[in-house]
Amino acid sequence: MVLDLKLRTQLDIPLEAGIISPDRLAGLTESEIARVPLIHGNRKKSLGDFFDISGTCDGEIRLVGDFTKVKSVGSGMTGGRIIIEGNSGMHLGCAMSGGEIAVEGDAGDWTGAEMSGGRIVIKGNAGHMVGGAYRGGHMGLQGGEIIVHGNTGNEAGNSMRNGLIVIMGNSGDFTGANMFSGTIIVFGELGIRTGASMKRGSIISMRHADLLPTFTYSCFYHPSFLRLYLRRLRDMGISIDDAQIEGGYHRWCGDSMELNRGEVLLFSGSPGS
Repeated sequence: MVLDLKLRTQLDIPLEAGIISPDRLAGLTESEIARVPLIHGNRKKSLGDFFDISGTCDGEIRLVGDFTKVKSVGSGMTGGRIIIEGNSGMHLGCAMSGGEIAVEGDAGDWTGAEMSGGRIVIKGNAGHMVGGAYRGGHMGLQGGEIIVHGNTGNEAGNSMRNGLIVIMGNSGDFTGANMFSGTIIVFGELGIRTGASMKRGSIISMRHADLLPTFTYSCFYHPSFLRLYLRRLRDMGISIDDAQIEGGYHRWCGDSMELNRGEVLLFSGSPGS
């Protein structure tokens, strides 16, 4: 049975709601869920103070309403599914290691920060630091997938060490900064200073991008690993052109200020040019 949580009040003060996770609410009755503690500003509250509750959680939670001020939903989750019928707040799915979160609206900053597994799908836009490391931390995305159908803010994939980030719209500045490994695919425009201080990993852009002078041109080729990624995205219902799958890419290596083993691949637009 699906657990439905409907936000019944407009929030002006952020609500710390890391407790909203299939791991933490599984098997609880409606009355028990209503008594689950939350932090609203600097006050202790209960989940029932803010939500209309129906059903029980057998692995799936459906959230209805504007969750822009609700923070840390799905943090640390290891399995199950969360569906948000609206916008989500900051720290969505942070440190999650399994399961899936689907957002029908926009997402806030730090979506999927330091996650190590699972999947997050955002139908709208996302904020800054998608799949990034927290300030003072050294590891961003370590596994799993984040797919954003709209745009993202700055520093997507900051310090990521593994996994996949797909941005169907535009990406902000410093995409893949301090990147250790993993793959970022951007279908829209890239911001400035892409891959700054990256050590390894792959950043793919389907449009021309101005790169830092610490990146040097390597070659033109047809990356086989990218074909696998793009075909899988197409199987998931994402529109991918045949030319993007079969076409060639110009490879730039960097950042030479670091190990110089990262790469930025720029789509050429045709198989042979």
